[in-house]
Amino acid sequence: MNTSVVMTVLAADRAGLVSLLSETIAAHDGNWLESRMSRLAGQFAGILRVECPSGKTGELLEALAALESHGVSIQAKMEEYAATVPRDLLTLDVMGNDRPGIVRALAATLAAAGANVEDLHTALESAPMAGHAIFHAKGVVSLPAGTDPTSLISAIEKLGPDLSVSIED
Repeated sequence: MNTSVVMTVLAADRAGLVSLLSETIAAHDGNWLESRMSRLAGQFAGILRVECPSGKTGELLEALAALESHGVSIQAKMEEYAATVPRDLLTLDVMGNDRPGIVRALAATLAAAGANVEDLHTALESAPMAGHAIFHAKGVVSLPAGTDPTSLISAIEKLGPDLSVSIED
């Protein structure tokens, strides 16, 4: 039987970090299932999920913790499976003028609508005609099955007259 391990990885960015991590996982018969990795302000930041034989999970967690001596900080948890409730997935795309608190306001609006963030990418992008940076959020959210997504669009649009919102089922 296999166990899933979900982890976050932070370290000063440098060549070979992903190799070090993948070698450690492979040495414990781990299988790298999925990940997201980015370089942010000179730091490597990653989230990933691996699977390894249940009998080797403890050894894998110890080996990952030992990477701290290489300047790699890892938080790892064995994945706990919860009963799933039917939910509808929606692709969300929001663009508008950047301002402090825009992510907080968007997150609060999603939570108030019962939406769960499944995957979200935010960035500042060059606006060709505006001459300043534009906030862009794109991702996937889930809503309780049968929820009308138009109410979510309306709630997000109320955050500011400059926001463009689109949702795909």
